[in-house]
Amino acid sequence: MTTHLPPTVTPPIRILMGPGPSDIHPRVLEALGRPTVGHLDPFYLQIMDELQGMLRELFRTKNRMTMAISGTGSAGQEATVLNLVEPGDRVLVCVNGVFGMRLADMAGRAGGEVTTIEKPWGEVFSADEVKQALERVKPNVVAIVMAETSTGAWQPIEEIAAAVRETGAYLIVDTVTALGGISVEVDKWQLDAVYSGTQKCLSCPPGLAPVTFSDRAVEKILKRKEKVRSWYLDVSLIANYWASDRVYHHTAPINMTYALHEALRIVLEEGLDASFARHRKNQSALKAGLAAVGIGYATQAGRELPQLNAVKIPDGVDDLTLRKALLERFGIEIGAGLGAFKGKVWRIGLMGYASRESNVLLLLAAMEQLLAEQGHKFTQGAAVAAANKCYVSR
Repeated sequence: MTTHLPPTVTPPIRILMGPGPSDIHPRVLEALGRPTVGHLDPFYLQIMDELQGMLRELFRTKNRMTMAISGTGSAGQEATVLNLVEPGDRVLVCVNGVFGMRLADMAGRAGGEVTTIEKPWGEVFSADEVKQALERVKPNVVAIVMAETSTGAWQPIEEIAAAVRETGAYLIVDTVTALGGISVEVDKWQLDAVYSGTQKCLSCPPGLAPVTFSDRAVEKILKRKEKVRSWYLDVSLIANYWASDRVYHHTAPINMTYALHEALRIVLEEGLDASFARHRKNQSALKAGLAAVGIGYATQAGRELPQLNAVKIPDGVDDLTLRKALLERFGIEIGAGLGAFKGKVWRIGLMGYASRESNVLLLLAAMEQLLAEQGHKFTQGAAVAAANKCYVSR
């Protein structure tokens, strides 16, 4: 009896300009297909060492406990929270979007006594607001999102980090959408636990979560009174695999490690400052083009992320119809709004390899056509012209 098999997987070619995953660099895709070796093979251990070194450059840190958790960015998020938060710890979480809410949920599951402070979606916290909460709550641990993927808001961290450090509390920072797109200064800002993901500005498939812990955070973790509430994400165990002892913990995703290794090489070849400048340049062109057809940002003015743009859907334009047409007719993916922004905004990603001039111009041209079809009034060609003017002036 012959079993009917589904056809070979043949994904369509997409331009990924949503909130993630982002376009994968061809060199990274090639690295994924290289021969698999054992997770304790000397070759693989060397790749791990090199990966750690490049992650330290990207995080701008000398932290010994810097590594890639096997899992998506959410695994990195849970690893930092579960390891730093002990039952009974007072935890202050800053919530201005979906991923702040998730931090609060995880901290509660870890046994923390969670207090949240909140801002309207699209806005960021001032240092004074956090200081007032610190005085009131007197937390052991503070958690905040640097680049809120659900709102496109860029949270300034340096002053908040200084205020947290003055109280003696530990600071967890979400850089899932930040790392590689804007500056993350772990040592300069004295951050205690920082996590990210591979599928945003690193232009790598989802599957690993870069993390880094300060020596101060490691000391707290090693002195815990109770075991971490996850064996798999207990960094005191995982660290032994990433350290010189190479004590077996789990079978690492070997080929994903190859992919991240190549992705980090690409970022560092370009140079971090050059990468940040490229993201800003392309956002400026996108912003000018959208403004020319009457589309503005839903994020607090001056705090818009270069790599993740939350923009208002014009009155009279159907969200799903436009996004579906972009995907089916032009092969472009952009994201819908989440939570309070559902049905109100589009989230346009210009992350990593997707942050290219050609992508910006193609998206704007396609949107002009689709907006016109829905009766939105604007001067034809205005978006592309405005973006080109921005590129030429630079």
